[in-house]
Amino acid sequence: MRELVLSSLESEAEQLSDILLECGALSVSVEDADFNTENEKPLFGEPGTEPEVQAWTRNYVIALLPDDLTVEQLLSDLQSLTGKDFSTEAHIREVANEDWVRLTQAQFDPIQIAEYIWIVPSWHKENPQIVAANQNEKNIFIELDPGLAFGTGSHPTTHLCAEWLAKNVQQVNSVLDYGHGSGILAIIAKKLGAGNVMGVDIDEQAVTTGEYNAKNNYVDIQFMLPDGLGSGQFDIVVANILSNPLKVLAPMLAARVREGGHLVLSGVLERQADEVIDAYAPFIQLQVWQAEEGWVCLHGVK
Repeated sequence: MRELVLSSLESEAEQLSDILLECGALSVSVEDADFNTENEKPLFGEPGTEPEVQAWTRNYVIALLPDDLTVEQLLSDLQSLTGKDFSTEAHIREVANEDWVRLTQAQFDPIQIAEYIWIVPSWHKENPQIVAANQNEKNIFIELDPGLAFGTGSHPTTHLCAEWLAKNVQQVNSVLDYGHGSGILAIIAKKLGAGNVMGVDIDEQAVTTGEYNAKNNYVDIQFMLPDGLGSGQFDIVVANILSNPLKVLAPMLAARVREGGHLVLSGVLERQADEVIDAYAPFIQLQVWQAEEGWVCLHGVK
């Protein structure tokens, strides 16, 4: 396979990407042409905020081409559709044929959290380390493959929330995982013995993924969109998202915690901790429970 690399301005990048896909490209990505220079410009939009711009000032638009699509034909189609001749600035690079499934799987090893919780991709179930760990009845195993929803267990914020749950969940507890992604924290809570466990996410794909992962791990958890949550309160509310949506959601999340219950928040950088704590101050007093690799887990009792 080959990649066609084109230069574009900010105003052209989105339209050019769409046209390349219409012309037969297998995929299109956009990169900052000034990456790793003094002119590099970060673009980042969190849920709850919109990025100021949709592309960089100068961009590389990179199209992955199928073997049966010639560069000459694609450039001719682009000129017809855009009125611009890209042939003088376009360049081609070869993409090595690889076993992409094997390479992707090799990036995800079993993850051990809080000494006895193991997150295991399905292709590692026969891993000698996992087979040996499975002999210890205390260990908890969660089968989870990387997918469309966030949450493989590898991120520090997931570690932090999972470690808090491992130290604090009791069998009588009801737990709400808000912004559940893959459902990993809800599944951990249920495996730890929590009673009623629910997950909420704004993404329908995440709800579907959570349901699949719960079924695959033989646990009973309700996953839903926010509209389906109702007005109940929980012993533990955990939300591992990002600082801006956490601040926006402060009144609602605090209201979901019963009196004497726990609120556990992560997805917050150390430098963002004070502003999140301030956002929740009218409802619940939070403090940093633990930090890892520049991220913090906040905890408070209502």
